[in-house]
Amino acid sequence: MGHCQAALLADRAVLGVTGADARKFLQGMLTNDADRLAEGNAMHAGLLSPQGKILFDMFVAARADDFLIDVARDKGAELGKRLGFYRLRSKVEIKEDPDFKVAAVWEGTPRLPEGAIGFADPRLPALGMRVLLPGSASVSELGCSRADEADYHARRIKLGVPEGGRDYAFGDAFPHEALFDQLNGVDFKKGCYVGQEVVSRMEHRGLARKRIVPVAGASALPASGTPVTAEGIAIGTLGSTSGAMGLALIRLDRAEEALAKGATLKAGEVPITLRQPEFARFAVPATALSA
Repeated sequence: MGHCQAALLADRAVLGVTGADARKFLQGMLTNDADRLAEGNAMHAGLLSPQGKILFDMFVAARADDFLIDVARDKGAELGKRLGFYRLRSKVEIKEDPDFKVAAVWEGTPRLPEGAIGFADPRLPALGMRVLLPGSASVSELGCSRADEADYHARRIKLGVPEGGRDYAFGDAFPHEALFDQLNGVDFKKGCYVGQEVVSRMEHRGLARKRIVPVAGASALPASGTPVTAEGIAIGTLGSTSGAMGLALIRLDRAEEALAKGATLKAGEVPITLRQPEFARFAVPATALSA
């Protein structure tokens, strides 16, 4: 067993989705393919508005005949209510499952206590695993060095992986902007789901001009929500930060134009450079600033 690190993510909650129609119901609601979910794995997915904006981001894990959803704690009740609204006559039950808490594990393999459900983070292998711990278990039982949420988020930020509510506002960002297309959050071959037409159109027409990308500050970055500017003109918004590292939602075309003219990008008063995530299949205009 490698020397793993584990952090309890106290800002996450777990919902249970059970019933004869649970898989079919999730398949018709979410951006990813629930039909491919098998026990022991999970998917990264979103629930969208009819206009194609992300209302919730989540992980869905299969367990025997039901599903467990790992979602932001402050969105859990709202997600349950939204799913209930769409349930209609489906044989599905949705309820918060207080018997589970969520941990992130990286740099090694944990020991799973009885009743725990572990799965590889479906977004990116470098993020490691997520573990749904039964209420009676503690993070120390995973056999890892204890880390905290800030350590997990620092790793996530460094890798360039966004999180809803921290790096984009729910109800305001399209899946492409939040990198769902880059981080296994959307299946373009599956059938219909809420908001699917908009997402499909953005994919086929290449319409994603805004993307969340890693940024490096010349010094510690300011608060989340600070505008990113080029010569005083706003081209984006800073999301989550860890010291001088952060993520920002950027209009890449405007950043490219500004950098080509020799402009300096800033988050507040702090000069920043944009970084290319290793997983990204789109180009981030960073070289002009260091040229």
